[in-house]
Amino acid sequence: MPAARLFAPFLVLLLVIAGGVRAEPATSAHDFDFTSIDGEPMPMAGYRGKPVLLVNTASFCGFTHQYGDLQSVWERYREKGLVVVGVPSNDFGGQEPRAEAEIKQFCEVNFDVDFPLTAKQHVRGAAAHPLYRWLKSELGAAGEPRWNFHKVLIAADGSAIAGWPSPVKPTDARVTEAIEAALAQAGGRS
Repeated sequence: MPAARLFAPFLVLLLVIAGGVRAEPATSAHDFDFTSIDGEPMPMAGYRGKPVLLVNTASFCGFTHQYGDLQSVWERYREKGLVVVGVPSNDFGGQEPRAEAEIKQFCEVNFDVDFPLTAKQHVRGAAAHPLYRWLKSELGAAGEPRWNFHKVLIAADGSAIAGWPSPVKPTDARVTEAIEAALAQAGGRS
């Protein structure tokens, strides 16, 4: 048997162990991991059993004021089980040029943000974080950000529920009603 044939299975196994290739296709948002803004592991599986409002953010955007709305939604629903996750991204208009420490400080000082933030990510196109590519495959256009502050609601079981474009505030009735329904389905009080 040629050496290449013997080597190929070993290479596939090595890539799977190293995380370069998924052994099985993703079936939920819980199959993905981020790194937190502080550099710590941030597996989405840690939010299993809780709905997640995932929002790509930027500090120099006309929608940046929505950080305050996101914090408000977080404060209103976190005791009921909702997790808000901010995903800083510089994909749109170069509106998030800051480094992680500066982003975190900006959010805390200007909007009292204490919900989880990831490290900066690409959220669109071929370079998008794998979760964002999966959300696009699950929700179509509603799952792919077209600008900063695009919102996606993920169910407690990790399935994708809905997405809303940037102009729809996190406090909009369409978003809060979906959050309350997701919390009720997860067994939380709304």
